[in-house]
Amino acid sequence: QVQLVESGGGLVQAGGSLRLSCTASGRTFSSYAMGWFRQAPGKGRDFVAGIKWNGGSTYYADSVKGRFTISRDNAKNTVYLSMNSLKPEDTAVYYCAANEVIVADAARYDYWGQGTQVTVSS
Repeated sequence: QVQLVESGGGLVQAGGSLRLSCTASGRTFSSYAMGWFRQAPGKGRDFVAGIKWNGGSTYYADSVKGRFTISRDNAKNTVYLSMNSLKPEDTAVYYCAANEVIVADAARYDYWGQGTQVTVSS
């Protein structure tokens, strides 16, 4: 069992930056791949970024490549999403999720956080 808690969301102007954190409880965090997803109002939950259990591989949606960076610190049971050059279309609730492997299909993830709101004003 893994419990996930996101933090770091907020309101930022276009072009600004935010760093989201997701802290996990449980001793098996380091064995899970971690993903960040986002859901805008009236839309589905979309894959944003993923990282392998050891941080050795990362994956990004085309829409965030070059702007967002996913990282993890297994000693702190935490995964991060650094977001730069934010755009109004990045506005969404951001969720972290844990799974055995990195996949873009949200339905395949076993554990989810409660989400944190990111709002980018123009």
